[in-house]
Amino acid sequence: MTKRIMAIYDADSGFGERFAEFVNFKERFPVSIVSFSSLEELKSYSCDHEIKLLLISSRVSNQEIGQIGADKVVLLAEEKIIPANESYPSVYKYQAADHLIREIMEQYCADLEETGYTTLSERSRVVGVYSPVNRCLKTSFSLAMAQLLSRDLKVLYLNMEDCSGFEGLTGEEYKRGMSDLFYYYRQGSFSFGRLGSVIYSWGDLDYVPPVQYPEDLAFISSQEIAGLIKQISKESTYGTIILDLGQMGKRAADVLEVCDGIYMPVKDDCVSAAKVEEFEAYLAASGHNAVMSRIQKINLPYHCTFGRKDNYLDQLLWSELGDYTRQLLRKQP
Repeated sequence: MTKRIMAIYDADSGFGERFAEFVNFKERFPVSIVSFSSLEELKSYSCDHEIKLLLISSRVSNQEIGQIGADKVVLLAEEKIIPANESYPSVYKYQAADHLIREIMEQYCADLEETGYTTLSERSRVVGVYSPVNRCLKTSFSLAMAQLLSRDLKVLYLNMEDCSGFEGLTGEEYKRGMSDLFYYYRQGSFSFGRLGSVIYSWGDLDYVPPVQYPEDLAFISSQEIAGLIKQISKESTYGTIILDLGQMGKRAADVLEVCDGIYMPVKDDCVSAAKVEEFEAYLAASGHNAVMSRIQKINLPYHCTFGRKDNYLDQLLWSELGDYTRQLLRKQP
């Protein structure tokens, strides 16, 4: 399959080259990206190549943009207050590359039909983290593991908790997230491009913000969640997906079926042990024996210093839990 082409034109060659390098590294666009600082070179290139998406300086006239013949055009505006352009949508040029990617992907998906377009990469490995036990450091472990793996692999972290506290941990105010992906999937309009429009980054780690409201998770079936995870693993370019499952009760079994490996944090007290035994009995009775065979129970160390909320994710890597997670990953095949 020939990859679709996205072209970037800006008189500042450094901007175009840096942005193209960042996007190619992140691999969030289902396109090949070429950068131009000469308008004439761009016009010449467009004569022999079909440009699906053109990101171009707002200083270029509509007439010249029309001569390029791109399927979709997004203007790079140099002012935060963007003047209305009836012909083409605009995005603010001088913002974080991660934010710029999301805005462009939103514009790209608005007019171009992406369903049916898949990447040529292998299916992602899905690693689930789930426990019927509360307060067992499940999310802290998931985040530590995801950050450590992202140093060598392309990793996507997905949190399926109804109240995750993520905005407080990252300091981000999210506009999109898992709620949008659920909507796209149920409408049959999920695509690689739409996934890219909701992804945020923390260092090398990519993640989709959790649901905005608990109801968004309550009103989607476990089969639909499993189907969405399967589709992401088939159509994305991520090597590993970390799936952090919240207190879904026995609905978790259907979602765990799509996981290649499962970590289950446990605790030593009798109440916690009874909860794990009950969940295992349910798996056996409901025909989910394959899930049981993939579960690895882990007893996580509580860190002595939890640190401040605003730098908790960074401190995780250098805590007792971070050291434990490193050792655990080294033992994996």
